[in-house]
Amino acid sequence: MTTTGRDGTAGRDGTAGQDGTAGQAVGDRFRVVPASYVVFLRRDGDRDQVLLQLRQGTGFMDGHWAAAAAGHVERGESATQAACREAAEELDVVVALADLEPITAMHRTQGTGDPLDERVDFFFACRRWSGEPRIVERHKSAALEWFDLAALPDPVVPHERLILAALRDRTLCPVTTFGFHRPS
Repeated sequence: MTTTGRDGTAGRDGTAGQDGTAGQAVGDRFRVVPASYVVFLRRDGDRDQVLLQLRQGTGFMDGHWAAAAAGHVERGESATQAACREAAEELDVVVALADLEPITAMHRTQGTGDPLDERVDFFFACRRWSGEPRIVERHKSAALEWFDLAALPDPVVPHERLILAALRDRTLCPVTTFGFHRPS
């Protein structure tokens, strides 16, 4: 027996979604990949500076500057736990959960249609940590440098540049999107 949604259409798996629209088979759904980013900030006189790493050997945006610590959230791990873990793994610094300031969540895509294309990124500002940041994963990072937020290097990973520019301009929204087509 096939069931239908309130609009009278049936889903591919023959069931209606909770909102009354046609449902999709679980295998057809996109899998959103979560990641956490730590935006390390400091003041240098009257200027805000951000710590960036130069990507290499990762297969994604190599040769671009990026957040000094970022990575996928692992199974059973919260976004904040992932941020602290990535800071330790990539920079050899300790960040307390209380020192992470959520600044935005970004839903992004490259528009490939691939089921693993859509991402949700959690961005955290961090102004206090223990230890001196250093490159730990030399096979993934060619350099680690502080830059003025008002004078970012080129190139920066595009979706991260959007966040850094909004942070600089104080226009950051709680939720940001990147790569989705706007309706005509």
